[in-house]
Amino acid sequence: MGQKINPLGFRLGTTQHHHSFWFAQPQNYSAGLQEDEKIRNCIKNYVHKRISRISSGFEGIARIGIQKRIDLIQVIIHIGFPNLLMEGEGQTQGIEKLQMNVQKKLHSANQRLNITITRVEKPYGQPNILAEYIALQLKNRVSFRRAMKKAIELAGQTDTKGIQVQIAGRIGGKEIARVEWIREGRVPLQTIRAKIDHCSYTIRTIYGVLGIQIWIFVDEE
Repeated sequence: MGQKINPLGFRLGTTQHHHSFWFAQPQNYSAGLQEDEKIRNCIKNYVHKRISRISSGFEGIARIGIQKRIDLIQVIIHIGFPNLLMEGEGQTQGIEKLQMNVQKKLHSANQRLNITITRVEKPYGQPNILAEYIALQLKNRVSFRRAMKKAIELAGQTDTKGIQVQIAGRIGGKEIARVEWIREGRVPLQTIRAKIDHCSYTIRTIYGVLGIQIWIFVDEE
C-alpha cells in the first residue's frame, strides 16, 4: 500500500496536534492562514540572517507555535540553540527586534504580538534540526551517506526508538536523480497510535534541488 499521506496529518487528533490554534470565519480563513505563513517566514529569515553573521548558519528551529486571540497573537519559538540567536545582545533586546519585524507583517495593527523562546532539551531528537544539519553537510560537499549516518548517530543519543532518513534528487551531482534512504530501529508508518515526528526539507545545491525527509519514532501510545 502506498504511504503518500503526511505522517503528521495522518495522526492529528491522536498523537499529533496543530501548530496553530485559532478560530476564523470561513471568509477570513485564507487570510489567517497566509498570516501564519508570513509570521513563520519572517521569523526564519530573521534567525537565519542573525545566525549567519556569527556562525555557519545553523538555525536549529524545531517548530513555531501560533495561538491567536481577538487582540493578541502568541508566538512560541521552539529552538535547539537559543544562545546562538541571542549572542552579542541581551535576550530581551533580541526578542524586541524580532517582534518589531514580525509586527510589520500583521494585517491588523491593533493586534498585540508576544514572542517567547523555548529551548528544546534534546535538539537532535527533532527532525527539522536533523534535516538542517544534513543540509549543511551536503552544502559543504560531505558524502551523503556519511551525513545520513552521522544524523542517525546524533538521534541515537536521544530517546528515539527509530529513525528513517531519505534524500532525493541529483545526489552527488549524478545526471539521473535517485532516492537514497537509511533506517535505524523501528518506524511504524501505518500505526496511528505511534507518535512519529516528520519533516520535509528542501536544499538548493549547485547540482540542483535536493529533498530531505526524516521520520522519527518517538513512542507508542
